[in-house]
Amino acid sequence: MARRADDLDTYRRKRDFARTPEPSGEGVTGRSGGDLFVVQKHWATRTHYDFRLELDGVLKSWAVTVGPSLDPTIKRFAVRTEDHPLAYGAFEGVIEKGNYGAGTVMIWDRGRWTPRDDPHEGLKKGKLRFLLEGERLAGNFALVRMKPEAKDRGRENWLLIKERDERAGDGVDVLRQHLTSVVSGRDKAAIEARENPDRPVGGANPGGATPKEAMRGEDGKVAWPRFLPPQLATLVDAPPAGDGWIAEVKLDGYRVQLAKAGDAVRLWTRTGKDWTDRFPAVAEAALGFEPRRLLLDGEIAVADASGRTSFAGLQQSLDEAGRGAAYFAFDLLELEGERWTARPLLERKAALEPLIGGLAAQVIHFSDHVEGHGARFHRFACDHALEGIVVKRADAPYASGRNRDWLKIKCTKRREFVLGGYRRSDKGRPFASLLVGTFEKGVLIYRGRVGTGFDAATARRLGSRMRPLVRPTAAFAGVPAEVAADAVWLEPDLVAEIDFSETTEAGLLRHASFVALREDKPAAEISMDDERPAKAPSRSRCPPGAPAARKLAVSTPESGVTGEAQVSPETIAGVALSHPGKVLYPAQGLTKRDLALYWQTVASWILPHLKDRPVSFVRCPEGRDGGCFFQRHPAKGGPKSWHTIDFADGDGAATAYVHIGDVRGLIDAAQLGILELHIWGARVDRIDRPDRLVFDLDPADDVPFAAVGDAAREVRDVLAAAGLRSFLLTSGGKGLHVVVPIDRRHDWRDAKAFAKALAESLATAAPERYTASISRARRHGRIFVDYLRNDRGATAICPYSPRARAGAPVAVPLNWDELSGLRSSAAFDVTTLPARLATMPTDVWTGFTTLRQSLTRRTFAALEAFSTSARRRGGKAGRESG
Repeated sequence: MARRADDLDTYRRKRDFARTPEPSGEGVTGRSGGDLFVVQKHWATRTHYDFRLELDGVLKSWAVTVGPSLDPTIKRFAVRTEDHPLAYGAFEGVIEKGNYGAGTVMIWDRGRWTPRDDPHEGLKKGKLRFLLEGERLAGNFALVRMKPEAKDRGRENWLLIKERDERAGDGVDVLRQHLTSVVSGRDKAAIEARENPDRPVGGANPGGATPKEAMRGEDGKVAWPRFLPPQLATLVDAPPAGDGWIAEVKLDGYRVQLAKAGDAVRLWTRTGKDWTDRFPAVAEAALGFEPRRLLLDGEIAVADASGRTSFAGLQQSLDEAGRGAAYFAFDLLELEGERWTARPLLERKAALEPLIGGLAAQVIHFSDHVEGHGARFHRFACDHALEGIVVKRADAPYASGRNRDWLKIKCTKRREFVLGGYRRSDKGRPFASLLVGTFEKGVLIYRGRVGTGFDAATARRLGSRMRPLVRPTAAFAGVPAEVAADAVWLEPDLVAEIDFSETTEAGLLRHASFVALREDKPAAEISMDDERPAKAPSRSRCPPGAPAARKLAVSTPESGVTGEAQVSPETIAGVALSHPGKVLYPAQGLTKRDLALYWQTVASWILPHLKDRPVSFVRCPEGRDGGCFFQRHPAKGGPKSWHTIDFADGDGAATAYVHIGDVRGLIDAAQLGILELHIWGARVDRIDRPDRLVFDLDPADDVPFAAVGDAAREVRDVLAAAGLRSFLLTSGGKGLHVVVPIDRRHDWRDAKAFAKALAESLATAAPERYTASISRARRHGRIFVDYLRNDRGATAICPYSPRARAGAPVAVPLNWDELSGLRSSAAFDVTTLPARLATMPTDVWTGFTTLRQSLTRRTFAALEAFSTSARRRGGKAGRESG
């Protein structure tokens, strides 16, 4: 079926936009380089899921009859439908009976998509491969066109297939797991009842009502606009280039939606709380708006004489009934009963400015903007001691939640932290210092102490707020013992804004100073993930016909300014990193710089395991989503910090291997995009004499993690009965490793024979739980006791090495008594492990490097006794079952 990429004629022919709430897309030119994907559940004549990918300024669309799946074994039937306008990606609501596609539409998932090949060629040839980064769907997918048949009558039938990767989930029913809108949180009934929101998201008017009809309540009075979860900005380290973006000054205040209905005004915080009584002057000034009903997005702030906004000044204003506070409006969401969220940003701002210009009171201001030149405008903001800038796509619709259509670039080190406790004062003050943290994957991670920034009055107010929240135990993870000794613990409910100079390699704050409490942000939302700089988008131009934005008027030299983020080396541990901002873990926004700093932090912990040991790599030059490969041997011209040595391979030929001995070697690994380090079980001076055994407990996908923990204990107990002490390692993947240090008295043949005998004994004793076969077909419901890592040339993940997996998990040594509380082998990642290490004086594997134990005759005899007993039990079970 031939289609023009920008052809919306079919879409418009099928719909009467005087009766349907769906966006027409008229007068809106889609951006050329967008990467939106959206999945909308559609309760039409037949319930299905509409799968849409942004390409060439429209949404390429497929109707997936059953819905997408994360199970690679399932292929979903998908029918190609007409292209939809970009604004349709924000549509959620009810299409009334009598309209094409009548039924309820819910935004089930959304995010970014990245084609893995030329998408135009993929559509033409019938195989489109791509990566999804959504809130519910993630990983590699493919759309494959089926061979046409006569009965199709010109219809394009495709298959939507999840490819096997780390994000695949065999047997996972993602559709049953998520039954509500990813945007509004509503289910089908709430959408149909027009419950919060009371209008279709991103659409026009419900049921064909005119704007004036839509804005009236049942009593004939002007109805309140609904609160809309705000659009949030993603932190990046540099502004994007191109004039398809506009830039605004980042204000230091409270995010507030201003709603007007008739002769009344309400001010809602970012979570929907009514704060009208806190800023009465703003509410009174808003009564001067000429429209009877409107909804604005903006920020309440207090500006000083120089025009800079001050959050501390805003806190003082709150104590004085909002005196001196002003409202800075930057977006128009609804006007006289008509939703504006589907319109381009510049169109919304063009309509907003004259509304504010008509006000007499100077309490409400229009938040002005400039076009393009983001890098220059950011330098200007920083030179003038502003907090930073917010950069927005000029042509994008308004979409609730955090996304990459809005970006923030900061000038200062300031962010929110959760109060989890305080240290007692010995000077009669309410406290000596505050203990703060952030939530990472549901765990409150300790981030340091805050001992300045409060005068006596502020300290008294804080003390009174904290007293009712005292609890007997710490909510934190990773508090140093010397801090915990005199700490008072709090329920983690209060959020504070903190100034600081930098963070240490362990993620702790330096020179932290209290600014104010934040009343508008829930503690559970405070996470370092939201504040970790991501890569800025590439150049984008404003579409033809879009309203003109203001040109930058900053008195800085033109020469040498390109508007691009400058890429310069950054030196860490004496190694100059090129492209330090290159993103290696896209989902977390972790960069080459982040990985290098992690290596620097854990160097003293990992180097004893790496020292004089051949190492192989998992290398991902374009990041974990850009393709990775296993590298055993160094390439020519490798880092000078690496040591190389030649060993004879099986055919007698000498082959070079790498071993790493210092922190520079680790940083050079980050430079090359190496995400995993895998080590031999022997050292270079006696490569034929192993000094450690590794039992890799690798579960099938259907085996719960608790069973893996039980298996690790059983391996430990069998080894102990044989006279061998063992140590526990999380793999950072699905399984666990049991590691056994041994004296260098045995060759690889003995080591492998012992490991194989143990694995086979377990498989014989409990064949329903274990297998010693590498065959995946025989692994279903079982744990593979992988003994094959105990051979010359075989490797195992190095303790403290990250993994090239989603979430950047790390292989971490644990005490055996920690196993009972472990819920996953990926419990720690490169952002959370440093906090754990900061509380530990030594490695938990106490005695690992000094332990003297060997594979003696007694060891083999004990294992043989276990094997004999296992065979007898297995034989008896077989006779009884027969």
